Amino acid sequence: MGFERKMLTHGDPDDEEEDAPEEEEEEEEEEEEEEDMVDPLETIRTKCEQTEHCVHYRERLETCEARVSSRSNTQEDCTEELFDFLHARDHCVAHKLFHNVK
Repeated sequence: MGFERKMLTHGDPDDEEEDAPEEEEEEEEEEEEEEDMVDPLETIRTKCEQTEHCVHYRERLETCEARVSSRSNTQEDCTEELFDFLHARDHCVAHKLFHNVK
């Protein structure tokens, strides 16, 4: 019964359509604000990937990928090199990330 009262007192459905553009504008403003926000994790990862230690592991990974992709029939994959690179990057990130978290 409370629902029926809300429907009756809320107004005509035509009135709701007039309010819709205002709601859309608010949603667009919120989306713009979200687009401006940058994830600090991604920023720190990018910076850490440029450190000497990570660059060394990235080069090893790229060398392995080039070697594997140049062969047509191989059992080799670059899992070890990938894990080494991710470990080095995440080790760097771990030391820097929580200084940015509030």
